[in-house]
Amino acid sequence: MDYTDTETFQTILEQTETREKGNCFEDFTEGQTIDHAPGLTLSNYANELWASQTLNHDPIYWRTDAAREVGFEEPPVHPDYLVAAVMGPTVEDLSEKGGYFLGRTNLRYHQQDVAPGTELRVSSTVQGKKASSSRPEYGIVTWETEGIDAETGEALLSYERTNMIPRREPVATDGGQATDGETMEDPEDDAGDDTPAEFVTPDGPYFEDLQAALDEAADRDAAVAYRHERGRTMDDVLVATLPLMTLNTAKQHHNVDVMGDSPSGDIVAYGDVTRSVALGHARSDEATYREIGCDDERFHTFVTPGDTVYGFTRVLDAGDADETAGTVTFEHIAFNQRDEPVYSGTRRARIQTRN
Repeated sequence: MDYTDTETFQTILEQTETREKGNCFEDFTEGQTIDHAPGLTLSNYANELWASQTLNHDPIYWRTDAAREVGFEEPPVHPDYLVAAVMGPTVEDLSEKGGYFLGRTNLRYHQQDVAPGTELRVSSTVQGKKASSSRPEYGIVTWETEGIDAETGEALLSYERTNMIPRREPVATDGGQATDGETMEDPEDDAGDDTPAEFVTPDGPYFEDLQAALDEAADRDAAVAYRHERGRTMDDVLVATLPLMTLNTAKQHHNVDVMGDSPSGDIVAYGDVTRSVALGHARSDEATYREIGCDDERFHTFVTPGDTVYGFTRVLDAGDADETAGTVTFEHIAFNQRDEPVYSGTRRARIQTRN
């Protein structure tokens, strides 16, 4: 028999089983810990590719002199690349089966000076699981994931994320963003009549500028919020290269054949790429000193090749300052060329004071 004869081969394919990857809802139990087999070595090449392509051009992560001015001996790994490099190896075990990404919270950077060459180990613990009230073919699972330095055993990063996960009889989804049913959003959380009468833009990138803008807004019906000028159009590097570079095996980012029949109709951007582009836009207008963490991160609609991602920032709070930096809480919203929100989250960072 000639297996390469087209008609013969198609008949054979119909009769053979596919060896599937990933886990279903029933495969997870509360308290279960999963040690993810892949583990990246954080390379300088991948770090620079990630930061350059997402427009995260802060010289702290590129130049030795700039890094040393803020207390680093050498340029460290960019925090967004670290997040993606920790999450990427988890995909095969946790979410490769598909299912909507409902959100991530309690993301914390435990080490600020992670160096290129650091070897990662990643594990996840099931924090909880429950049935989906709106989609009985799915369940909802929450994991806490931790990335550690393989040599020292020190925790570098941790977060909690929640996904819908198919049950044993899965339906076709594109593993993208929740569009209805359970989300981590409050449906009544609508700006509505609470929209401020005006918006204040800070005069500069430093902590004092942000604090002064908040003080100005507090005296009237105003909020500190502004748009960022830059936009980044999603291309093959962003949509496929960057996630694959982090060992993210989700077909949603690189398999056009499968995704052609999905709700998005095309491959979709890795959420952490969209997030990094949004934060890159924001950081270009602020004097960032250190990242602290992010909460309530959500992805609102699909981002596909050709979409352009822009950024919007609201300053929520500023305080706890010393001669070097002060702590600022931001809300960041990424939106596309149709002015539709595609990502949102709150972020706390130390912003440099004016010296």
